[in-house]
Amino acid sequence: MKHTRLNAILSSAIVVAASLLCYPVSSEALPNKHAAIHDSGFAPVFSPKIPAHMTFCSKKVDLDRNDMYERFDRELTSLIYSHGTTMLMLKRANKVFPVVAPILKANGIPADVIYLACAESSLNPRAYSPAKAAGLWQFIASTGKEYGLEINDEIDERYNIEKATKAACRYLKKAYEKYGDWPTVMASYNAGMARISNELDKQISDNSFDLYLNDETSRYVFRIMAIKALLENPGDFGYRLEADQLYRNADYRIVEVSGPVDDWAAWAKEQGISYAQLKEENPWIRSRALTNKTGKTYKVKIPKSDSLYRSKQSGSVYNKAWVN
Repeated sequence: MKHTRLNAILSSAIVVAASLLCYPVSSEALPNKHAAIHDSGFAPVFSPKIPAHMTFCSKKVDLDRNDMYERFDRELTSLIYSHGTTMLMLKRANKVFPVVAPILKANGIPADVIYLACAESSLNPRAYSPAKAAGLWQFIASTGKEYGLEINDEIDERYNIEKATKAACRYLKKAYEKYGDWPTVMASYNAGMARISNELDKQISDNSFDLYLNDETSRYVFRIMAIKALLENPGDFGYRLEADQLYRNADYRIVEVSGPVDDWAAWAKEQGISYAQLKEENPWIRSRALTNKTGKTYKVKIPKSDSLYRSKQSGSVYNKAWVN
């Protein structure tokens, strides 16, 4: 009985407190029209400001044209209000960008192309699509093999960030030789070079911005541009992170494997780590064992013990604009 009476009192208190929290605040008490709560009781929802133009792959992209404005606005609005996915992408960028950016630079690929990887996978190195595209750069198996990746039941280098990035560079350079325009190159990454070339011819155009395409490809380059706008200044869109909330790369040593591995779990144990930790750093290992009949050499990352704990890692920030 005492418990029942106490529960009733507590329930009444909760109801009263909730009603006070939800009661609309008078507009007279608010400092301006952008205050946190309006008479409706709802928090305000802001539409992002769209610039007249932006720089993308070192070229000025004019956003004054109606269709260009609306396509960019659609992607930026969708991106900034997809809070969970966007926040995770921002946190992952601190791990991925230091690995990918130098490879792009070494291959003569514009720095802005890194945002293509963001659009493809939200920087999830384990991403796998319904179309069976895999990894950071979302290669399907046939294209991955065409550009030099090993893909079989035991090894899938689409999940190797360094090798997949180099394969993406080979594709992108080939497409740029064909089109000479990076936005069109990116459109071809989504739709394929054959499709884009065919549409350029049919629609008598020389760039993808002027093409009428299916909804996915039509949105694709604008999504990449929107990601650039957000990741360059996330604080402008309400994203607030502290340095220790960003994800970090582990320090590791490389062990070269040139023969078979009967059991990766046992092999990992011998290296002083768990099977899960081995897979986390080397997601390209797809099987419990490695036959390796050809004697190929694989470079396996073994995280150092200290770097397995955030309290012992260096908290470096790749882009200072990401924290505030």
